[in-house]
Amino acid sequence: QVQLVESGGGLVQPGGSLRLSCAASGFTFSYYAMTWYRQAPGKERELVAAISSGGRTNYAASVTGRFTISRDNAKNTLYLQMNNLKPEDTAVYYCNAQWRQNDFWGQGTQVTVSS
Repeated sequence: QVQLVESGGGLVQPGGSLRLSCAASGFTFSYYAMTWYRQAPGKERELVAAISSGGRTNYAASVTGRFTISRDNAKNTLYLQMNNLKPEDTAVYYCNAQWRQNDFWGQGTQVTVSS
């Protein structure tokens, strides 16, 4: 059974940090390109950061220099280190796994940046 389980979200003040995790199971994690998306209320889902099976990364312009995506294939886990958080980063964050025709999603974790 395929599962992607996000964790690490919460309430943080502007300028603070959070580390999101996405634990994967039920598929060969190392084969898959992994992506973090987010969706704010009333907005479309948007790509935040992605990492290929080979470790290449890319980021949305709005998070470049503040967020870092990484993966641990031995632990079947994807991470997103988020620093210098801003109120506009408030959203539900989802992890996605994609390889060939396979496309899996987690249930999301809420991140709220507010004073």
